[in-house]
Amino acid sequence: MQDGHIINLCHKGEYELAFNGIVETYAERLYWHVRRFIWSHEDTDDLMQDIFIKIWSALPSFRGDSQLYTWLYRIATNEALNRLKKFQREFALSLDAVSEALAARIDEDPYFNGDALQRELHKAIQRLPEKQRLVFVMRYFDEMKYEDIAEITGTSVGALKASYHHAYNKIKESLENADL
Repeated sequence: MQDGHIINLCHKGEYELAFNGIVETYAERLYWHVRRFIWSHEDTDDLMQDIFIKIWSALPSFRGDSQLYTWLYRIATNEALNRLKKFQREFALSLDAVSEALAARIDEDPYFNGDALQRELHKAIQRLPEKQRLVFVMRYFDEMKYEDIAEITGTSVGALKASYHHAYNKIKESLENADL
């Protein structure tokens, strides 16, 4: 379903049809977006339920000031980051320790079907600082424009480009030093 049609349904108060359109159109994309942060199929599935509950609850207040997909990605991204922060607090871990724990999940993931290079790429991404990881994932995997990422994250385009550049260089260095 097209975003314009979903927004029209919202404006008409037909929230159930709009929500069904969102789920039909965005469930898989949002799943993979969140999965790149959480790295566990089961945890991602649980978080997706929370994300869709939040979307359902917020749908009547969606005014259309932003694009529908950036609004949805903002909700999904914030929920994923909040889950990571909760994980950090629960286990009293540093951000580096959380990143390493998530990188280790890649090796343990029975659903991961990539080769050794892809595995190392994903580990390198998990080791990035949060802001760099966020912009790299959205730009590289989700193929978003910097302007859309800026709308989702509330960060300037210039800062995002700098973060992406730093992330790219760290990943490149990590892959060059990997024992493949």
